[in-house]
Amino acid sequence: MLQLLWVNLDAILNGLKMRRSTIPQAVLTFCQLAIMFCLSSAALSAQTGVIRGNVVDALNNNPIIGATIRVEGTQLGTISDSEGAFLLAGFEPGLYNISASSVGYESRKIFEVEVTNSRPAVVQIALTPKAVELEGVVVGGSRFNNKIEESPLSLRSLGNAEIKRSPGANRDISRVIQTLPGAASTVSFRNDIIIRGGAPNENRFFLDGIEVPTINHFATQGGSGGPVGLLNVDVISNVDYYAGAFPASRGNALSSVFEFRQKQARTDRYTANAVVGASDLGLTLEGPLGENSSVIVSGRRSYLQILADLVGLPFLPTYNDAQLKLTHNFDDKNRLSIIGLGAVDDFELNFDANDTETKRYLLNFLPVQTQWSYTLGANYQHFRDDGFYTFVVSRNEFNNDFVKYNNNDDSDPQNLTLDYNSREIDNKVRLEDFRQFDNFNLTLSANLDQNTYTNETFNRFATQQGVLLRNFSSELNTLRWGFSAQASTRLLEKRLLLSVGLRADAADYSDETSNLLDQLSPRFSAAYFLSESFSVNFNTGVYYQLPANTVLGYRDSEEGTLVNKTNGITWIRSTHLVAGVEQTVFDGNGTLTLEGFYKKYNNYPFALDQQVSLANLGGDFGVVGSEPVTPTSEGRSFGLEFLGQLRATDGFYGILTYTFMRSEFTDASGEYQPSSWDFRHIISLTGGKSFGNGWEIGGRWTFYSGAPYTPFDVAASVQRENWDARGAGLEDFARVNSMTTDAYHQLNIRVDRKFFFDTWSLGLYLDIQNAYAFETVLRDYLDVERDAAGTPIVDPNNAAAYLPRFIENTSGQVLPTIGVIVEL
Repeated sequence: MLQLLWVNLDAILNGLKMRRSTIPQAVLTFCQLAIMFCLSSAALSAQTGVIRGNVVDALNNNPIIGATIRVEGTQLGTISDSEGAFLLAGFEPGLYNISASSVGYESRKIFEVEVTNSRPAVVQIALTPKAVELEGVVVGGSRFNNKIEESPLSLRSLGNAEIKRSPGANRDISRVIQTLPGAASTVSFRNDIIIRGGAPNENRFFLDGIEVPTINHFATQGGSGGPVGLLNVDVISNVDYYAGAFPASRGNALSSVFEFRQKQARTDRYTANAVVGASDLGLTLEGPLGENSSVIVSGRRSYLQILADLVGLPFLPTYNDAQLKLTHNFDDKNRLSIIGLGAVDDFELNFDANDTETKRYLLNFLPVQTQWSYTLGANYQHFRDDGFYTFVVSRNEFNNDFVKYNNNDDSDPQNLTLDYNSREIDNKVRLEDFRQFDNFNLTLSANLDQNTYTNETFNRFATQQGVLLRNFSSELNTLRWGFSAQASTRLLEKRLLLSVGLRADAADYSDETSNLLDQLSPRFSAAYFLSESFSVNFNTGVYYQLPANTVLGYRDSEEGTLVNKTNGITWIRSTHLVAGVEQTVFDGNGTLTLEGFYKKYNNYPFALDQQVSLANLGGDFGVVGSEPVTPTSEGRSFGLEFLGQLRATDGFYGILTYTFMRSEFTDASGEYQPSSWDFRHIISLTGGKSFGNGWEIGGRWTFYSGAPYTPFDVAASVQRENWDARGAGLEDFARVNSMTTDAYHQLNIRVDRKFFFDTWSLGLYLDIQNAYAFETVLRDYLDVERDAAGTPIVDPNNAAAYLPRFIENTSGQVLPTIGVIVEL
């Protein structure tokens, strides 16, 4: 592993010299802006808002005539016309819950539809048929309809409004996910998503059914985390989060599956959204492209590098991204969506910022990085009377470059310690067939992936045994294929829900990976409603994931052989067992769940040089897995989750989660040790209130009982050969995760004020992270003593070593930010 540690966001805050007095200044600025617009006579909450949309059959996309649409908390309602269309008018600007019902269909509620004066809100509602009709009589019309048959538990959803307003998240979807049960992240500012004790690389992400390799900027190759989210929330409609009971059509995942759905672009007019956020500028445009087509496109550009330079930080990060969705409806039965997602990230060093000990330390080991990625894909759907076909084709590309010289002196080639260039290209095809037979659903799928991985590596790699030289070129082409089937039904007057699935995957990498029968993945789910609102739920399943390309494509520096192929690397296996109960409250607006889980891992890669399971790595920047490994590590995680969620009722909303988790993986002796994700106790409480005239206030409080970490091997770290190659401490994996940070907690507060005009609207928000300035003490940085010129000082008692020096590492600055959102 190229363990390239970066500083966390608190270094930026220290560079800004953030003081508590900054909070009153930010609040004052926010209030001044709010008062200025409040005094404008044009900013009135007139009752001119409109909601329009369509109601269709989710099975065959036929319009539903005569569906009843009601607005919760009002007397407003209507029915859909002969084309399934409806229109509601006379709204004050704000958020509204919309319900739709029709004879023979399950009712559905759409939460928090945002209404403004400047543009109609557009809502597309798909209703699921209740049952078949026999001689004109609807059979089995059930009230037990609040579950998805394929995944009756461990499934959570977030809507667009919930993501936008989450305190402390700054409109970053990856951070909002951390509010959900079973989800955790590292102490620092990174967006690593740790689900039920699994490593960050065990998650899979789909955007409108198309897999994307990462959802973060400056992503960890072989992992999935990064400091800033890649998806623009203005384009996202909602996200479904599966912590277990994965649909059989979604393979190559061990811990979670995320389904992000983008908005359908408007077909009635052109609109624009402009955002000035905490660290970037964004612009979103959408509108019609002819009679049957529409497009939504967005772009963002960071200005974080400008702030970093102004305050004299030793690094200058820049990120850019773009997002596209184009939809064409050939007719009511055939629809094509084309998506695009791209990012370009640059990380440079600011050598003029070297006036403090911490800055000099960071300059000494941080590399220069360039990273870019893109996804292009098409999703074609053909609807039939009994279901629909889905055909998906896509291409992903991910490019990652690092360069580092000892003492940042590139005048002498001998100073080169790291020169890494890697590219991953995936071409994917997937076909799905969903059919409904009476009270029985069947989903079949098949996929074929072609992957190309290239790597040019020169790395003087420090270990406890001394410096190793990794100097190799690799090109690897693999084919991967899979098949799945999943069937579900409801019995006993719809009280009992049953689902069974089977998946099989293979790859032509080696004999160990190419047999479908070796990767059979059965799964079974059941739910039983003891009452209309209370159910008992269960799932068990076996899941497989192929190790990262960095593992598969690693080659010997001398012979050029695929080392890990020789070592017998194969698919990682995880067996899940989940059980729980669920109670819906407040007329379906609230949910209480309690779930227990157990996960068992086999065949996890174990790093031979570092003597640690790769399951413990991935929480830092850089690359995971480009080293010799064997499939000999085992792991287990288990725990308990509680969720209490209230969806927008009388202006109130909230999510309370508690997670107890244990996560352990075997060490070099085969003994179970705490993993890097063994957080034990996590509490997250998010809540808020929407008031009249566009005001909203919310807060989020989080608590972690401590994070495990591995101490440094100081003697090996300060060996001159090792330090010159690495410039940072070496972890002593013989004591893997034997230390734990103190418990830490944080309060984030957010205040929103929206102003509604006839043709446009304005949003202001004040977001304060870590409002009461709680300071967390993290593992100290390990540096070496230096003279006035910055040259390391040799230990007078050991000519082969430098003198060690520790630098305090704390996290806990207050960060207030103001954002501006303009909608046209």
